[in-house]
Amino acid sequence: MRPHLEFAVPAWSPWLEADKEVLEKVQRRAVQMVSGLRSHTYEDRLKELGLTTLEERRHQADMAQTYKIVRGKDRVCKETWFKSVTETGRATRSAADPLNLRPQQSRLEIRRQFFSQRVVESWNDIPADLKQSVNVKNFKNGYKTLREKMVERT
Repeated sequence: MRPHLEFAVPAWSPWLEADKEVLEKVQRRAVQMVSGLRSHTYEDRLKELGLTTLEERRHQADMAQTYKIVRGKDRVCKETWFKSVTETGRATRSAADPLNLRPQQSRLEIRRQFFSQRVVESWNDIPADLKQSVNVKNFKNGYKTLREKMVERT
């Protein structure tokens, strides 16, 4: 079921809460069918099964795709999608990491939800050493661990 819900997520990721909830409801029902976990909450069931929410998986897929584009692992021209912070020529804290991205101006909310817009802030928050991962698998594993640590703190 998940491959169908997650196919090409960076391209079509929902941004309205109602749309996100409809997708999550599909996983919620599937997880509820697992015997022995009926009395648990949705979050406890996910934890017991070693799963995460679809929202979290969409976010991780966005970051993995961003990594592939920025690091040249995909056959996509990085400059088409993103502007580097080093292109401004100004010395700022965000320019200290050459892999950081510069947010672009957008007036409409729908434009802010485009892949190239919605990932910039999250990407810039990733530690520089993780962005320097040698391959996609290392990046995904490191990013998943980072997100798990962030959830534990909250």
